[in-house]
Amino acid sequence: MHMLRRFAASLVACSLAIASAPPLHAEAYDAHPKLVVILVLDQFRADYLERYRTDFKGKGFNLFLEHGADFPDCYYKYANTETAPGHSTIGTGAYTDGHGIGSNEWWDLKRNKERPITSVEDERYALVGVPQGGKTSPGSSPRNLLASTVGDELRLDTGGDSLVYGVSLKDRASILPAGATANGAFWIDQTSGRFITSSYYMQQLPDYVQAFDDGPRIAQAEQEAGVPNTKNFYNEVGGTPAAVSYEIDFAEALITGAQLGKHETTDMLTLSISSTDILGHRVGPDSDEQRQMVDAVDTDLDGFFTWLDKNVEGGLGNVWIALTADHGIAPVPLNAARMGLNAATIDMKKLTDDLNFSLNQKFSPGEKVEYMLSHQSLPYLALNQPAFERAGINEQEAETAVQNFLQPAFEGMAKPADSNAPSMGKLPPQPHLFRSYTRQQMAEGLYPSTPFGEILGNSYTPNGGWYVMVVPQAFQMAASATGTGTNHYTPYSYDRHVPLALYGAPFNPGIYHGRVEPVDIAATFASLLGLNQPSASVGHILTQAMKPDSAVTYPKPAPERGRRTTHTTVRKKAAAASGTQK
Repeated sequence: MHMLRRFAASLVACSLAIASAPPLHAEAYDAHPKLVVILVLDQFRADYLERYRTDFKGKGFNLFLEHGADFPDCYYKYANTETAPGHSTIGTGAYTDGHGIGSNEWWDLKRNKERPITSVEDERYALVGVPQGGKTSPGSSPRNLLASTVGDELRLDTGGDSLVYGVSLKDRASILPAGATANGAFWIDQTSGRFITSSYYMQQLPDYVQAFDDGPRIAQAEQEAGVPNTKNFYNEVGGTPAAVSYEIDFAEALITGAQLGKHETTDMLTLSISSTDILGHRVGPDSDEQRQMVDAVDTDLDGFFTWLDKNVEGGLGNVWIALTADHGIAPVPLNAARMGLNAATIDMKKLTDDLNFSLNQKFSPGEKVEYMLSHQSLPYLALNQPAFERAGINEQEAETAVQNFLQPAFEGMAKPADSNAPSMGKLPPQPHLFRSYTRQQMAEGLYPSTPFGEILGNSYTPNGGWYVMVVPQAFQMAASATGTGTNHYTPYSYDRHVPLALYGAPFNPGIYHGRVEPVDIAATFASLLGLNQPSASVGHILTQAMKPDSAVTYPKPAPERGRRTTHTTVRKKAAAASGTQK
């Protein structure tokens, strides 16, 4: 009997040791990590991290550069490098041909014949939290996103127990990376600066959002930006460092109010910092102002990571963070031209007018039919499908005609040289068409079998009706309203080069050279969390930076397996009962 008691006691001790030991493979069901943060810097080229590295203090960017896995050679593999496609790609691990989001806005004549619709607008819902007298319709949703996100897969696999939220100053940057099942997405009312949402997510703002909006932070941000009582918070405060700290303070209020990181499964936050893009369009990537903005982001990230360390159970050891950007940016054309690059600006009105003139000559001589829709923006030129159809012209004939007239239209924008005077310096830049592809060519995969062809194939979108994709020569772009700014939307490296860095228990710190892509973030996090990859994911798992499972430890032991009744637990119990569990 004595021996039996000793044997039983040893079994109990062994069972307790097994139950209290951390799992060899941490996953979302263990709440390991407690919180995943996908941090997106809007319009942030990867070379900023090296150019300004001596500026960085504390554990802002240095959290990744010194304590994380840094991939300095990360490039998008598509041509439509804009905010909405970029954020969709980060969340879904797919490109436009998988998630469907081709640009920030496009024409959909079935929904609106007066203007393009935005990538997230949805007239079936209303905005929530807009100040009295503000416009509440249309609302916003991820209705156009054709693929699931890693956040969606987290929600699905945990039976909705995990919480997922998106935050940005921009609606598209908060909604698209978080996904269709997100518990909420918040962005600002551009006039007032108040954080709002859509009735797609909730009928009224949570108390903690209402308290933040009613508190002193808006006025403080306006004072810090030097524009008290502004009439447009987004335009006047959004492009200043004051907006960065304002947005991060809201993220902290959300984490606290929604109790992210305090559940039995992993929670997720997608946080997109918009101010780098708002300023960057005005001043370009090489300006002192943008360097100051990067330094301000570094300081605010230091404060945010310090706050997470104090407010998440187990500190930063229980947090995974991905750092990336939705796109890069081209140098200001004037600056690039001074150095000898053919950095011409493109007059979109003249381009559209010339195309309309040529199309009328071909299809309706003597008339002034608007064959091209108004409000054009590159890289997709939108055709007025009803106008062509009234003339009995099908899609292939219409798009081919536009494509054929593009080269003469570009040549028509060239600045004439003075033929009587010898050149005393560099000639002025001239617009030049590099490539163009019709929607039908893109849909049918008629590309060159080259890396550039693969980039084009990844850029196909079913949205926008009839269109032609236009690729100007490198360093060329549509002229800005001020004539001094810059832009992004091309397949060139400066628009596709973004940071990718990972911090957290599973990652070996170091620099990892070799091409990687932003689609790899969703694939890697899904794998480590034990989830299905998002529905259209094409990313690779970044195994080169991952520790063996047995070497991954967390500050606190995992909750007891099986304490939650999830569909995963039910399957395991059912298999055990039937004797089929391996």
